[in-house]
Amino acid sequence: MSPKNRISAVITPEQMKASADAIVAFKANLGNALTVSLEAEERRRMLKMGNKTLSFVEKTLEYARHNPSLVPIYMDLEEATKDYELAAALYDIYQQLNVLITAVEDAGMVAGSEAYEAALIFYHTVKGASRSSVLGSQAIYDDLSQRFPGQRKAKTVTPPQP
Repeated sequence: MSPKNRISAVITPEQMKASADAIVAFKANLGNALTVSLEAEERRRMLKMGNKTLSFVEKTLEYARHNPSLVPIYMDLEEATKDYELAAALYDIYQQLNVLITAVEDAGMVAGSEAYEAALIFYHTVKGASRSSVLGSQAIYDDLSQRFPGQRKAKTVTPPQP
C-alpha cells in the first residue's frame, strides 16, 4: 500500500442530500438560461467563446454601440449584447464550477486509487492463499477473479467449416 494516505474522509448521507439539493437548486436558479442541449456535431461546428473571444466580442459590441451607422441592418445589436452578457455570466459560472469539478475529480481519483490499491493487495493475497489451499480462500478468489478488471481470457470460437 502507498506509504502515504493522501485522503481519509467520509461524506455523510446528510452531506450527500445537501449536495444533491444544492445541485437541484442551482439548476432551477439558472433554468431560464440552461435550455439548450447540443448534439456532438453541433458542438463541433459551433463558434466557440473563451476568455480572449469574450474580450473581442465585448470590445466589438462597444464599438457597435458607439458607431450605429456601421451596424448592418440585419444585425440585432440589442440581442447580440444580451447574448454576450449571458455568455460572459455563464463563462464566469463555468470557471467557478470547473475549479469545483476538478477538486471533486482529484479527490475521487485519490480515494479510488487508494481503495483500488488496497483491493489489489487483498486480491493477490487471496490468490496466493488459494494456491496454498488455505481454507475458504478458493471461494473468495473464484468470486473476485470473476470481477477482476484485468485481462480476461478470450473465448475461442471455432469458425464453421465450409
